[in-house]
Amino acid sequence: MDYPLGIQTFKDIINGHFLYIDKTDLVYNLTRLKRFYLLIRPRRFGKSVLISTLEAYFLGKRELFKNLKIMKMKTKWETYPVLRLDLNSENYKEENAVYEIINRRLCEWEKIYGKEDYETTISSRFEGIIKRVREKTGKQVVVLVDEYDKPLVSTIDNKELNDKFREQLKAFYAVIKSQDENLRFAMLTGVTRFSHVSVFSDLNSFTDISLRSEYQALCGITDEEIDTFCHETVEEMAAANNTDYKNMREQLRKEYDGYHFCEGGIGVYNPYSLMNAFDSKKIKRYWFRTGTPTFLTVLLKNSHLPLDRLTGGKQTEDQLCGEEDFRQNPLPVMFQSGYLTITDYDQKKMKYTLGFPNQEVKGGFLDALVPIFLRTRKSSPQSIDEIVDDIYAGDPESFMKRIQTLFASLDYSIAGEMELYFHNSLCLLFWLIGQDVHTERHTSDGRMDATVETDDYLYIFEIKLDGSSEEAVRQIEEKNYAYPFALSGKRIYKIGVNFSSETRGIESYIIK
Repeated sequence: MDYPLGIQTFKDIINGHFLYIDKTDLVYNLTRLKRFYLLIRPRRFGKSVLISTLEAYFLGKRELFKNLKIMKMKTKWETYPVLRLDLNSENYKEENAVYEIINRRLCEWEKIYGKEDYETTISSRFEGIIKRVREKTGKQVVVLVDEYDKPLVSTIDNKELNDKFREQLKAFYAVIKSQDENLRFAMLTGVTRFSHVSVFSDLNSFTDISLRSEYQALCGITDEEIDTFCHETVEEMAAANNTDYKNMREQLRKEYDGYHFCEGGIGVYNPYSLMNAFDSKKIKRYWFRTGTPTFLTVLLKNSHLPLDRLTGGKQTEDQLCGEEDFRQNPLPVMFQSGYLTITDYDQKKMKYTLGFPNQEVKGGFLDALVPIFLRTRKSSPQSIDEIVDDIYAGDPESFMKRIQTLFASLDYSIAGEMELYFHNSLCLLFWLIGQDVHTERHTSDGRMDATVETDDYLYIFEIKLDGSSEEAVRQIEEKNYAYPFALSGKRIYKIGVNFSSETRGIESYIIK
């Protein structure tokens, strides 16, 4: 079996006899009516292949759809002129980047359909092209835009450039609404919805299908599709890894499955990672190798969100759809871009619970946070593995000494709000070493800062800033934080920690 790695054109996939997961029944349902759609999915999730498939369909390339589901549904094939724009190929570091990439595409269309002298702006030229295409062909036009938000995602840490790109894109996309009578269909795909309000404030004719259950598997791969299209491949991969089909499927599910795009929805696999795993016969973090979540780590660094709130956070649908400032609440943009997913839904409160979709995302993202929260001026004299060994061995004195040494070597120049910084650094450290960590755990008489749990031991942490470790451990005892775990059978350690804002490290700790 050959896999379409790096191939994003429907025609090339079909003609090259690469593995193709048939989604053409969903494509048909999308295109039955005259509609304008917005679809948000993580990067490398098959959006470009979807746009290419729509393009082939509207151009009437029936021969490419032979033996696919759409052939059982489509009785009459009509062709339409297609205007397709891909915004993914530019790095957007220069202030003219958006103009240049759109201008190149407009020039190509103008060579075919002409241009009027008074059409001087991007929006007037785009509008003129649509009108002339309709006049010359007698057919309504199809507009397809891939990665509509790439210029905004790329400049999230440059407000001046981001604002400029936002205004340029808003003017361009507004043409779609103004030319409604000349358009048969339009679809925009992207990674985030954080710019939804300001860019699309006038585009109320667009239907956002990102959270619609009928289109949850439009991009990505489901368990059923793996068993239908990839059974032999999984068998081969299992043999290469000295295991059986069932165990191999479970490994793939743990690493790459877990994306949910609606309440009560089915799990969806990351197609890029899955195809790479099939090709190499190895489980690795393929998705993260294609690009680090720089803009998200920038958001987290500048926001006031404790890292432990990344999972378990509850959001309304309006919040998930980006109806508020993403700089104050980065959770929606993390969901939209694939670093968090829907893990539960409260019907009564109409709120979604978010969490990491799988091990690839969790591990890769936490590693990406290390340069922000655990960057050291010099190499730490003790390894993370030794801290893990001490935790499992029930030796809090040793692992606290190692953690104290680690914090002493941190690059304190990056620290912002001190208490939050210490909290996030400690939380990240425990996450990285794979422990079952809970922060701000509620009891009947208070709220524990953090607990770390293994099969045999439980560590209760109370953290003070510019206070005293004595005060911290006294709070654990006075509020009886250990009581809920009295029948666990585990040895319980109470650890009071005091951070110093002056030295920016652990000043003292007490273990009981």
